[in-house]
Amino acid sequence: MMGLKRLDWYIIGKFMSTFFLSILLIIGIVIIFDVSEKIDDFVQKEAPLKEIVVDYYLNFVPYFMNMYSPMFVFLTVIFFTSKMTAHSEIIAILSCGTSYHRMMVPYLVSAALLALLSLGLGLWVIPKANDTRVQFEQKYIKRMKVKNGRDIHYKLEGDKFVYVESFSTWNNTAYNFTLEQLSEGKMVSKLSAESAQWDSLSGSWKLKNWFIREYGEGLQDRIVSGKQMDTTLSLTVEDFYRNRFTIERLNQRDLDKLIKTQISRGDANVRDAQIEKNNRYSMPFSAFILTIIGVSLSTKKRRGGIGWNIAIGIALGFSYILFMKFSEMFVFTGALPASVAIWLPNIIYTGIAAVLYMIAPK
Repeated sequence: MMGLKRLDWYIIGKFMSTFFLSILLIIGIVIIFDVSEKIDDFVQKEAPLKEIVVDYYLNFVPYFMNMYSPMFVFLTVIFFTSKMTAHSEIIAILSCGTSYHRMMVPYLVSAALLALLSLGLGLWVIPKANDTRVQFEQKYIKRMKVKNGRDIHYKLEGDKFVYVESFSTWNNTAYNFTLEQLSEGKMVSKLSAESAQWDSLSGSWKLKNWFIREYGEGLQDRIVSGKQMDTTLSLTVEDFYRNRFTIERLNQRDLDKLIKTQISRGDANVRDAQIEKNNRYSMPFSAFILTIIGVSLSTKKRRGGIGWNIAIGIALGFSYILFMKFSEMFVFTGALPASVAIWLPNIIYTGIAAVLYMIAPK
């Protein structure tokens, strides 16, 4: 970081130390409450202390840290900049000939470091950490009930279409299973079965009470039936269990592969994967936006002092996180694609940051 002066390092030091100190304190409090809530499960399931600390809580920290990093960045900037303003340090900096724009350099450098940290956590660290953490939860903590799926449609390779009336997670069985083969928009064959049960050993589906109808010209249809048949499809039992939590465990390569597969199948659940992918990139970018807003709000003395600035910071920080969650609804309702909806909070708050930044030097 060539070109940075002593004053720059002073601000960077305050920024980074305040950020990590505040987030560690909050994480400590959250862990205490989490332990008190889950202590009965740990004792009942006889969870080893090493697994509780290493597999669960050490993998919980990066997940929590990255999820709430926008709010922590904002509060950090508000807090230490307001203190500098109250102690007339900001006035002294600007009085020495340093322009407001030049004063922003160490803030943006710090924001860049935290953005890179958040990006690294989201792309590489957290998916692996989530995998270990979720395995621990499934083993030692009460599991959440998985609802059986109904009216499930999948498009497989080529022009193959699967329909399942219902899927039971109790015995990994799809009921009223249908596989349709099309060619040039016309039905070629239709395989129907009373049930299709997943065989984990062979990686295939066991069809019961099945029949196949092959469509020919005119009335030249051919029907074949049987009691049981094994068939291998690109559709596996994992596709029926996949949800938002399992997607969070995928690394970026596997996530991109899943999105491509789900789009080709016409799977509506692709929205979850698209939201997760865009969140991993949009969240780090928020560090720059919220830093600029925080500095713009904190470099002027107010009658309420630092308390007023912190109150504004908390309100804006929570509104940003709330807006991030709310924007996901635009994806599920089909109003906006994920690439637009997930970035919408950043777009709007960039405009707010630009206005506040132009006003602040005055």
